[in-house]
Amino acid sequence: MKAMLLTGHGGPEMLRYGDAPDPKAAPGEIVVDVHAASVNAADYKVRLGGRGHNLRFPHILGRDFSGVVAATGEGVADLAVGDAVFGVLDAGIEGAYAEKLAIKAAIVARKPERLSHQQAAAIALTGITAIWAVEDTAQLQAGETILIQGGAGGVAGFAIQLAKHLGATVITTASAANVDYVRSLGADRAVDYNAEDFTKVVSGCDVVFDTVGGDVQLRSYSVLKPGGRLVWVAPAPDGSRPTRTDVKVLRPAVSRDRAHLERIVALLDAGAVSPPPIAQYNLADAAAAHRVSEARHLRGKLVLAVR
Repeated sequence: MKAMLLTGHGGPEMLRYGDAPDPKAAPGEIVVDVHAASVNAADYKVRLGGRGHNLRFPHILGRDFSGVVAATGEGVADLAVGDAVFGVLDAGIEGAYAEKLAIKAAIVARKPERLSHQQAAAIALTGITAIWAVEDTAQLQAGETILIQGGAGGVAGFAIQLAKHLGATVITTASAANVDYVRSLGADRAVDYNAEDFTKVVSGCDVVFDTVGGDVQLRSYSVLKPGGRLVWVAPAPDGSRPTRTDVKVLRPAVSRDRAHLERIVALLDAGAVSPPPIAQYNLADAAAAHRVSEARHLRGKLVLAVR
């Protein structure tokens, strides 16, 4: 099969388009002919290397995908060859930047017919991350106020729609170019982070959901009411500590399971969420997609068209 191979840690030039062995379906697994794979910020961070990234090269990046079942392993009875599916590879496993991948059948879901493969790939990891953060971890309730940092990104954009569906008041930060976009997702208030300091204009939040990290996370403590919850998926600066003891600091334990993928489908069917804007690249052009991702000013999602 063809795949985008990471040949070593470094810049986007370390990604090379080439051949890799076809995967086989172990018991309980399926092999998927990948049609689309999502590009996530985690991908370029793995490419750059650093703590916790001990890879054997060449390595295939990519965590979420959409495609068609090509083979089933022993014991798989609920999916068949030809079924369109989408999902996220198990924690610690990558390999979606390829024409084929093997995955546990129990952690994929059937792709809704009305979604393209590109849309399904774009909403898989972003959707389950937002659901784990907003519903499972923050346990956001109707009538509460949430500040979502970095509202134009894939996870945050899904979270805005989900929080509004749950009946919360939604505040988000975005650049001036994305203010109208995040409002179209349902944000009640959008703070242009280049023109306003959110700590001066936002207060009394029940929840902050931080998808930006760094100093933004440290500054977010000041907008929480006592007893509030700060939920983060992007880390604070190394060595920093929470600045308040009267709030909860929580990191979602984002696991891969069919139930959360089916929750995405249910939200889509209810009209509560919609797929994000997509910038599409061919698999062979993944390095160009990484350059855009690393610039960190993307609206929506980057997706690789594999077939």
